[in-house]
Amino acid sequence: MPDVIELENLSVRLGGREILHALTGVLQGSAIGLLGPNGAGKSTLIHTLLGFFPSSGGSARIMGEPIGGRNKSRLARLGYMPEYDAYIPGLTGVEFVKLMAELSGLPAEAALERAHEALFHAGLGEARYRRVETYSTGMKQMLKLAQAIVHSPRLVFLDEPTNGLDPAARRRMLHLIRALRDGGETRLVLSSHLLRDVEECCDEILVLHLGRIAAIRDLEAERRARRGYWQVQLVSEQPSAREAWQAALRQAGREISELPGGRLRVSMPPDGSPRELYQLAQRWGVQIRRLEPKHDDLEAIFLRAIEAAPENPHAGGVASAHS
Repeated sequence: MPDVIELENLSVRLGGREILHALTGVLQGSAIGLLGPNGAGKSTLIHTLLGFFPSSGGSARIMGEPIGGRNKSRLARLGYMPEYDAYIPGLTGVEFVKLMAELSGLPAEAALERAHEALFHAGLGEARYRRVETYSTGMKQMLKLAQAIVHSPRLVFLDEPTNGLDPAARRRMLHLIRALRDGGETRLVLSSHLLRDVEECCDEILVLHLGRIAAIRDLEAERRARRGYWQVQLVSEQPSAREAWQAALRQAGREISELPGGRLRVSMPPDGSPRELYQLAQRWGVQIRRLEPKHDDLEAIFLRAIEAAPENPHAGGVASAHS
C-alpha cells in the first residue's frame, strides 16, 4: 500500500503568519497519533490535508494522491470527525448521516442504508429518529463518528474524539476506533491531547511543536525496545550540589532530563542497579528522597521530542518513523 501521508516542505500561512513550517516526513501506520502542545499546528495540518486551507509552499500526498483542489473521488475516500459540533438542527440522526453520505458521493438509497448501519454501529440505533439537537454530548460524539465512516473512507481524521465523554462513553469510543483500525480497510489519524487515548489506539505518532515536526515515531518499535530509567525525587538541595551530582552522572554516561514536579529522569544501566546513583549522591552531598524504576511510555517519548526540538520554528529537517 502507498504511504498514508507524505509531507514535502509543506508550509501554511494564515492571516499573514506562518503556522506550519516546511514539514517533511512520511507516515505509514495503520493508526497515526497527532500530538503537540496547544498551538502546535495540529488542527491546521488536518485542515490543510483535508483541503480546507491552501498550502503556501511545498506539497503533501494522501495515499499517493496530491492534496488540494476539489477532486471528488479523492475527497470521497476521506472521512472527518471534527473536534467541535457540526450537526444541522432540525434533522434526525439518520437524516443527518444520510446527508453526509450523499455529500461523500453515495446515491440516496445506498446512503440511507449505510446511515442506518453506521448509527447502529455507533450505538445510536434507538436514537436515530430523534432530532440531533436533542442528543447528549456523548451521543453527538458518536453521531460525528458515524457520519465520518458512513461512506467507508480509506482514511479517517479523528479530532479529539473523546472530548466531553464520561469514562464509559470514552471506553466505547476507543473500542470503536480500535475496531475500525483492526478491520484493515481504513487508516486513521487521531489528534488528541490525551496521551493515553493515542497510546491505546495508535501504532505511529507525529509530534508537532511550534509549527514544525518534532518527531515521527513507530510506536510498535518503541514498545519492543522500551528503555528503562530511574525516576528520581531529591530533597531540596543546594543548586551547586545538585548540578555537580548531575554532571557526575552524565560523565558516567547517564542521560538526564527534567520531568514535571521537579522530578528527574535518569537512564537506567543494563543491570538496573541504583547503586551508582546513591554512591554519587553520597559523594556530592545529595539526598535522594524517592527513586522508582520506570520504562518509557508515550509521555516520556513526547516530552523527549519536545525537549529536543529546536526553538527556531523555521528549522527544517526530514522525519520518518522508519528511517
